[in-house]
Amino acid sequence: MKFSIGDKIVLTRSGEEGHVTAFIDKKMIEVEVGGTVFPVYIEDIEHPYLKWFTGKTGKKKAQSPPEQLPIEKITERKQRLAKGVYLLFMPVYKTEEMEEVVDHLKVHLLNELPQPVKFVYDVRIDQKSEFKHEGTLHAFGNLYLHGVSYTDMNDQPRFHWQLTDTVNDKMEKAEGILRIRPAKLFEHITQMMKNNEPTFSYLLIEDFSPKKKPQPVEKYEPPVKNKFVTVTRRTIEPPKYEVDLHIEALLPNKKGLTNAEIIKVQLDTLQHYLQLAIVHRQSSMVVIHGLGKGKLRDEVHAILKQTPEVGRYKNEWSGRYGFGATEIHFRY
Repeated sequence: MKFSIGDKIVLTRSGEEGHVTAFIDKKMIEVEVGGTVFPVYIEDIEHPYLKWFTGKTGKKKAQSPPEQLPIEKITERKQRLAKGVYLLFMPVYKTEEMEEVVDHLKVHLLNELPQPVKFVYDVRIDQKSEFKHEGTLHAFGNLYLHGVSYTDMNDQPRFHWQLTDTVNDKMEKAEGILRIRPAKLFEHITQMMKNNEPTFSYLLIEDFSPKKKPQPVEKYEPPVKNKFVTVTRRTIEPPKYEVDLHIEALLPNKKGLTNAEIIKVQLDTLQHYLQLAIVHRQSSMVVIHGLGKGKLRDEVHAILKQTPEVGRYKNEWSGRYGFGATEIHFRY
């Protein structure tokens, strides 16, 4: 390959460009590259035209792409909590007077079930809805709902929730109300800081329950005034371990009934199943009275106080009923 003084050249090994400055002999010439003059063998340089057109030197082979890209391994996310659906609370801190204090809490809905879950969520303070949201949360999913200030948590907001299995329509809807008392909230945060944990959570349901078979609606007949009906084992009617006092569950149609008549139906039903439970020497029973203004709940508790066979009862929050049910334990 012939070169002349002043010709542009490119070094085949490094790809650097320069020009010829002098001839040394038949095998070597002198070149200048980047302001530096040095001798090179003629076989180690070439004209730069090929590089200008192709971007590559003639002797350097282009790298061929790999025949197959590496396959990324798919790893299944591990469950963070036991099976179920949870409300998860994450405190967010701020600094006041060189000390970290809780500013607000972020609320997440966490689904640790293997199927998508449809949800309805509503937060109420003093019976007023502050935040409401509904949708579907995929299996093993985590959804940020909203933030609640620490000051509002002192007002004991009610976290109303309803969950539906989107895969199996033979499963019952689950619903309830979560309320966190200020003392319990302080206990949670103290325990978190002690264990260096970022969150605390409440289990709403472990799993969905199958729908109950519909029972025939019994016609309501008011008891004879000043007379007591004696219930014996010969009545054949089995006892109930769960009695729902919602009027919709007792009567097919409540149209035309006053509030006083409705509550009388509910309390008569309670008395009836209390007597059945006592005759059958039942150990416990759950009475569902709902929340409302608390009128029915207070009437139920008044009857339980007057029943000698009732050993104790409690109206505490549970994942299934919230605060809308009272659990009764009998003594004989």
